[in-house]
Amino acid sequence: MRLTFGVFLFCFFLIGQRSRAQEGIPIYFDYLSDNYYLIHPSMAGASYGTKVRLTARKQWFDVEKAPSMQTLNAHTRLGEQSAIGGIFFNDRNGYHSQAGLKLTYAHHLPLSGEERYLNQFSFGMSGTFIQSTLDETDFVSVIPDPAINGGRNSASYYNIDLGFSYHYLEFYAHATILNLLSSKRNIYYKDRNDDPNLAVIDNLRRYLVSVGYVFDQQTWQIEPSILFQMTDFTKEKSLDFNAKAYTDVSFGKFWGGVSYRRSFGGAQYNSNGTVQSQKLQLITPILGINFKNWMFAYTYSYQIGDVRFDNGGFHQLTIGYDFGQREKRYDCNCPAVNF
Repeated sequence: MRLTFGVFLFCFFLIGQRSRAQEGIPIYFDYLSDNYYLIHPSMAGASYGTKVRLTARKQWFDVEKAPSMQTLNAHTRLGEQSAIGGIFFNDRNGYHSQAGLKLTYAHHLPLSGEERYLNQFSFGMSGTFIQSTLDETDFVSVIPDPAINGGRNSASYYNIDLGFSYHYLEFYAHATILNLLSSKRNIYYKDRNDDPNLAVIDNLRRYLVSVGYVFDQQTWQIEPSILFQMTDFTKEKSLDFNAKAYTDVSFGKFWGGVSYRRSFGGAQYNSNGTVQSQKLQLITPILGINFKNWMFAYTYSYQIGDVRFDNGGFHQLTIGYDFGQREKRYDCNCPAVNF
């Protein structure tokens, strides 16, 4: 408990400081590939042993400089209650790119005296370092623009994430605050003489809440879940409705599912003289297999609506490896923490 209290003191000390940071890892659907640690720091070491996950995402193969992202993360238990983890990510979107590293400490508190009875509260905190780059070398303007210097602007940022999780048998819930600290993205203000009274966006905070339950249907396990996210400054909100199913096969485990993301707000556009509104909607099927200690998964996201940048979808592959696990530690159907 003394260690737990010390972590909380450190966290609240950091909240009072100002830092320079940016958004970090975009939230796609790779968390559904047994990869909740990617968005919730409290999931580091939630299961005993070590997990490694490598993901690669590519959007719109026929579009030059289309968004792409790669992540590599690993997390493991240290003793009975503590855990550590790390995430490296590389994200590119047009002329913008960012590479970063997250380092995590998590602590897991069993709330039941019986070891095989899953009742666990967890919290985790990640420190994030990011190198962000804006490439203006291809920008050409007939009339000189003082906001464009024609070079490659780079800046470093850091921030912290704070998350909490609760597992009770087949039920789970997570709550996370990303980019907890105030920040200023100086990369867009390099060599500019802006009015010092000009408002600067320094709030990149995002809130995430996940809830799910695993139903046992004898030969199949069905796992519905939701993920709610909100950006603090803009008040943008979206909700993921997820459903996954698992079954044991001769070589291991086969699973699949689908996710539907819908934003709360929308954008207006003109169609044949009529003003219409469209909300972001994404359909994402997912397929995966577990073979011995390996995990392979594929997701494909498709945007629904009349207004789209491209007709292509978003492809993502995930490869994972688990080692040092204890076979079915808990008497429950809880894939994220049990083997």
